Amino acid sequence: MLSRLQFWRERGWTPISAADYAEAWSRFGGSVATHPDVVARLADLAGIPVRYLGWWVDGQLKAAMPTWGRHLALSKDVLKKRGQRGIFDLGNAEIILPIAQDARVQVQHSMGYVSELNAAQITSLREQPEGLALAREPEQYSKKFRYNQRREQRLLEEAGGVIRPMLELTAQEQARIYADLFQRRWGFEATGKEHLAEVFSRLREFMTGSLIYLNDEPVAIQVLYRVEAPQWVSLEYINGGVDPQQRDFSPGSVLSFVNTQSEWEHARALGKPLRYSFGRADREYKDRWCNRVPVYQV
Repeated sequence: MLSRLQFWRERGWTPISAADYAEAWSRFGGSVATHPDVVARLADLAGIPVRYLGWWVDGQLKAAMPTWGRHLALSKDVLKKRGQRGIFDLGNAEIILPIAQDARVQVQHSMGYVSELNAAQITSLREQPEGLALAREPEQYSKKFRYNQRREQRLLEEAGGVIRPMLELTAQEQARIYADLFQRRWGFEATGKEHLAEVFSRLREFMTGSLIYLNDEPVAIQVLYRVEAPQWVSLEYINGGVDPQQRDFSPGSVLSFVNTQSEWEHARALGKPLRYSFGRADREYKDRWCNRVPVYQV
């Protein structure tokens, strides 16, 4: 029996299968945090079943969403309440729900960082005080900025720096290096440290980007996940780590340059715009790389 509150929250929505949800995502698009496989694999890791809901118009599925109770699936709030806050980290990921362009839906489930792409489709949104940081297109950086980044990369490589693809490493190696460099950079442990290898293994097909070695030692790493929607590419920069003892060579900055340039090239080869999210627009360094865009919440 649906409770009265749940009945109110789900007005206009009906339960659908995981396959229906995946089909909606493949048609209407979405983001890393709403991708069917990302949702299913991380929800399985947390041991929390997903309730998929669909919005039908004249017998056609026009919108879909994965839920955990009154929250969007993979919600930090749900994990926190269950004492599982550290089981995985998606940062403050951009939320793009699979919704048809011409659909208008009411959403009463709690969610934040909802994309401007959904702003006209979800009638219950309100703008969040903080924005989202989306990487600028390469041409939007000044010539001086691009020159300095290439110069830093050249100096690093001349000093013995090597850039390697993340996927050359096993999930266990990725986890060990990320945990170590995160701790060095921030002075505290990475979220979900004990589950990192499992998360990286489950999300391996979505992982992208590179890491940097200097004198055969890793000095900079970034955790990036990428999914391809029909009309755009969605990429989340979750977090990173860098060896502060190597700051003379700016390996963190070099890695941001290498990763953003490479991902723009990839997206443009597909003929699709890139939504490369650095998460919440809350740090000065993000302003160097990103444009601030509005995000919304329910």
